Amino acid sequence: MLKSFIWKDDCFQCPEDHYPNQEQNLCLPKVISFLSYEEPLGTSLSIFALSFSFITALVLWIFIRNRDTPIVKANNRNLTYTILVSLLLSFLCSLLFIGQPHKVTCLLRQPAFGMIFSVAISCVLAKTITVILAFKATTPGSRMRKWMGGSLAASIVVFCSIVQATICNVWLVTFPPFPDFDAYSVTGEIIVECNEGSVTMFYCVLGYMGFLAIVSFTIAFLARRLPDSFNEAKFITFSMLIFCSVWLSFVPTYLSTKGKFMVAVEIFSILASSTGLLSCIFFPKCIIIVCRPDLNKREYLINQNR
Repeated sequence: MLKSFIWKDDCFQCPEDHYPNQEQNLCLPKVISFLSYEEPLGTSLSIFALSFSFITALVLWIFIRNRDTPIVKANNRNLTYTILVSLLLSFLCSLLFIGQPHKVTCLLRQPAFGMIFSVAISCVLAKTITVILAFKATTPGSRMRKWMGGSLAASIVVFCSIVQATICNVWLVTFPPFPDFDAYSVTGEIIVECNEGSVTMFYCVLGYMGFLAIVSFTIAFLARRLPDSFNEAKFITFSMLIFCSVWLSFVPTYLSTKGKFMVAVEIFSILASSTGLLSCIFFPKCIIIVCRPDLNKREYLINQNR
């Protein structure tokens, strides 16, 4: 209620798009608020996303150019390319969260984020299982040989991705996200945001992604002591540890923030977890490929596995 002294002493409520000043004798218009490219926070996040998109594309180019070298061939080239393309898309996907929300961006951003990360993590899971089977298959009389090959890895990736795609499709069909306005959470601001439609479906997407990450971490941790020339399992373990840590801290932080800072928290989590995967899994290999080509030889690979 607002006291007005214009004609007489009475009280009236400010319109929804206004708020009372400190003296409560005037209604002031609320400011439209969303995370824009023009403000420092939005600019910083977008520069970070574009920079790491370029770095990911550069790493992908390095791996494609050196596709016939032992370090690339030993770690399943197709899975490697898929993970790098997924990470590239995840960095670019974060740009959907910046700017004024519209119907299309609201529909795309959460399902796209969930699908891209699910593909990336399922590829990491397939990589880890492939590493384990590769060493189990060397045991005399092992039945694991029949599971070797690209078909198992492809099946894991396709199955895990289909599950997430099903969750996203159910979400879009039943409770699709839409642009919304929040005029009450922050004083003096009208927050333009994407209403997720169903908070339950949002956490289902996030939960399934977390489930894949925990499974990948567990299997990689158990396989970390296997003799691996390029420590693939160890790098995957550390990358999944970073990934799980980022998203476990995301939930309480996300719930405790409001407005554009809530969006910024999710963008930061996407960028941080993607950077963790890129740095832990691919940067050590890039150093060997570019700086230590003497280690990128078949003889070195064989000697290290003895």
